[in-house]
Amino acid sequence: MATFMSLSDAIAANVRDGDTIAMEGFTHLIPYAAGHEVIRQKRQDLTLIRMTPDILYDQLIGMGQVKKLVFSWAGNPGVGSLHRMREAVESGWPRKLEIEEHSHAAMANAFEAGAANLPFAVFRGYKGVDLPKVNPRIKSVTCPYTGEVLATVPAVRPDVSIIHALRADREGNVLLEGIVGVQKEAVLAAKRSVITVEEIVDDFGPRNANAVILPSWTVGAVVKVPGGAHPSYAQGYYKRDNAFYIAWDAIARDRATFLKWMEENVMSKGPEAFAAHARRFAVAAA
Repeated sequence: MATFMSLSDAIAANVRDGDTIAMEGFTHLIPYAAGHEVIRQKRQDLTLIRMTPDILYDQLIGMGQVKKLVFSWAGNPGVGSLHRMREAVESGWPRKLEIEEHSHAAMANAFEAGAANLPFAVFRGYKGVDLPKVNPRIKSVTCPYTGEVLATVPAVRPDVSIIHALRADREGNVLLEGIVGVQKEAVLAAKRSVITVEEIVDDFGPRNANAVILPSWTVGAVVKVPGGAHPSYAQGYYKRDNAFYIAWDAIARDRATFLKWMEENVMSKGPEAFAAHARRFAVAAA
């Protein structure tokens, strides 16, 4: 059941050393504030799962907290490589990073399977491609009804999933709208969940056609963190900070510059910094 908590308490109660964690969000509603709290609390030996790891995972990897990454695409969207991830893979700094690469279709199906409490996902895919040659967890099964050979991947079942959403009501129900990605499936597949939101309301009011509501009994900790998705965007609250994504390329290229930036902007600051970002990038609600 949903429990309203502070961000520091929510991460302390739900994220442990050695956990497998999914921090989901597809361009929209990436849970930066919560991810930064994981960094501040120095959780170690993490396995991170995400369809499209970008700057947030680059930061966690660069701080030496990640031992393995499960993903289907990685990069600084519209800019280039993730330099901290790349150095961890190629040079082992600050620690060697194990990677498990999939296709988008495989990851989406794996989240669906986890949400349905199934052991693996079955789908049509991985035909004529090389990923199965380098990822032994990609296997196949023969349909007992048609004889068709289908691809399989293990279900995604995180210890904890962390997402950012638009609103929660007083009972702990959570609303997402806009590009929703696999946030719903990530929460339903996880043993525990932390959900940060822009605001807590009495009623959700009019909703878009693609709105997703997570009932309170499906979620764990709920935390009000205005601006908690910055530098990504929250529909109706603030826009994407494109300048930051561009600036990150230079910040992340050099170890010393990266560590200095993290100390000044993450280790020494809390969720209130995200509220300030939200005010800077606020737009009129739709």
